Amino acid sequence: MMRRACVTWMLLALPLLARAADTPAPAVSSAGSLLQVFIGLVAVLLLIVATAWAAKRMGVSGGSSSGLLHVVSSTSVGARERIVVVEIGESWLVVGVTPSSINSLMTLPKGELPSPRTTSLNTNFAARLQHMIEKRRDK
Repeated sequence: MMRRACVTWMLLALPLLARAADTPAPAVSSAGSLLQVFIGLVAVLLLIVATAWAAKRMGVSGGSSSGLLHVVSSTSVGARERIVVVEIGESWLVVGVTPSSINSLMTLPKGELPSPRTTSLNTNFAARLQHMIEKRRDK
């Protein structure tokens, strides 16, 4: 009985399938499709870069930050070893961090952060770049 109903439905659907086969399919350009995919990919990548830039600009940090602890500075002293200066209240704690342990090295009174130094290499490069820009404007 079930088999007979399936065969009947298939026979009734044949004219519809024949009519669908007669209609021409729209031509699809592979170059147009690739261009559309490429533009979509570029748009998504630009959105990711813009979001990362905005997050950095607004000071959004990945880690959780509490009012008690604040990392003042950190530097690498080996492949997996770091020295970190942590601000706790009115003092700075200098800590050595390794993969297996964290050791307190010293405690300092809270100080001021030094202003970033500009090296002569950076100033020479900046001066040369400025000179080249001015030279190009004159042309």
